[in-house]
Amino acid sequence: MWTADEIAQLCYEHYGSRLPKKGKPEPNHEWTLLAAVVKIQSPADEASDTHDKPVQVTKEVVSMGTGTKCIGQSKMRKSGDILNDSHAEVIARRSFQRYLLHQLQLAATLKEDSIFVPGTQKGLWKLRPDLIFVFFSSHTPCGDASIIPKLEFEDQPCCPVIRDWANNPSVEASSNLEAPGYERKCEDLGSPVTKKVKLEPGTAAKEVTNGAAHPHSLGKQEGDPISPGINSCNLTVEELAAVTRIAPDSAKVIDVYRTGAKCVPGEAGDSGKPGAAFHQVGLLRVKPGRGDRTRSMSCSDKMARWNVLGCQGALLMHFLEEPIYLSAVVIGKCPYSQEAMQRALIGRCQNLSALPKGFGVQELKILQSDLLFEHSRCAVQAKMADSPGRLVPCGAAISWSAVPEQPLDVTAGGFPQGTTKKTIRSLQARSQISKVELFRSFQKLLNRIARDKWPDSLRVQKLDTYQEYKEAASSYQEAWGTLRKQAFGSWIRNPPDYHQFK
Repeated sequence: MWTADEIAQLCYEHYGSRLPKKGKPEPNHEWTLLAAVVKIQSPADEASDTHDKPVQVTKEVVSMGTGTKCIGQSKMRKSGDILNDSHAEVIARRSFQRYLLHQLQLAATLKEDSIFVPGTQKGLWKLRPDLIFVFFSSHTPCGDASIIPKLEFEDQPCCPVIRDWANNPSVEASSNLEAPGYERKCEDLGSPVTKKVKLEPGTAAKEVTNGAAHPHSLGKQEGDPISPGINSCNLTVEELAAVTRIAPDSAKVIDVYRTGAKCVPGEAGDSGKPGAAFHQVGLLRVKPGRGDRTRSMSCSDKMARWNVLGCQGALLMHFLEEPIYLSAVVIGKCPYSQEAMQRALIGRCQNLSALPKGFGVQELKILQSDLLFEHSRCAVQAKMADSPGRLVPCGAAISWSAVPEQPLDVTAGGFPQGTTKKTIRSLQARSQISKVELFRSFQKLLNRIARDKWPDSLRVQKLDTYQEYKEAASSYQEAWGTLRKQAFGSWIRNPPDYHQFK
């Protein structure tokens, strides 16, 4: 059994004890975001909880990432040696891929216990049945999951975001977690317009046992009155009813938290109207750049993709009988909507059909912790309430993987911190989780396995470039094609010439 608070606390402790000071925010001046993957192991001889004896599980952080930045498209490189996207969620996932590669190496060489056991097909592996993975993020993912209504409450301290609104892409709304001045931004912790929106009043938070959610009591949430000075766009009675599905005399939507992520070309686009009609929900979005547009999809979009295709990516799929899925996502204390999270990560893909064997839209458990990340923008802003100076996002990103060699990686601008123009082409100027380095680790794994034990997908043809190896993962590519065709047709893809390195 585990709770959202236990996952958050484990990640915060890991951040404090295992990550270096280098790469962390400068005190009282900078903030950052934190994400991690936690491995949960259940005892093999105990299948489920009982009232008398809850199952005791083992929790371990296996990857972690911090960061708020991504590079503009003009800085992208065809050599695969730069990190295009350094948002914490993406860093944590790439660090997780590095961990999976190491675990596959352990399994293939039979040197130590691994998270993998042999599959039914030659050369393929599958995850041990007693293991699941939980994803933690200190903040809601940028993009669609961060478009959360700001509600004015008259008779109650907290009020729900109703599922009908959140799941209906035709309803327009707005949200402010990442404004143009900051790629990831939230309201002041003490601001009168900050509302923590959770489940329906009286609905409990959840404990999770062996991947299943169970009720867990939650204390009362307090809400401050709305400041009358807000420049809001009040909805009509009919519009309010359509957006909230609640009685107009109990609450009204005055605005929404806004995301800095921009709609991709081909999507309907935001209205840009003041107040609650600012954003359109359910759309694919690209992360904002400062003058130089990025090609990085929002974290909401990427996490929705992971929930269909798995977190392992195309390369690792060569060795796996089925994708590696997350069982749950836990979000730290921040402006939050359960329904917006469900819509962004699951709802947009829930009607997919004809996916290849092993792939599917997962029934992801989505929970929120009441624990605030110490270096979140909100927490730092609260500490420096009376201090002069501007609060800015930390420019560095930290990657950590549960691997024996060089588990830590600190980058800035997509390269290891301290990289200069003179050293930019050297091996030292590559992040351990860059495309080219993960590809190199994949090739090392291949070299440690006898060719006659390779999976069929790698033996039927001669493969050379990163692109060729990715394209040869046929089931993964088929699933990705189905996802694009049926749900994410406007997804921005990098041209093939960015994947031709060896």
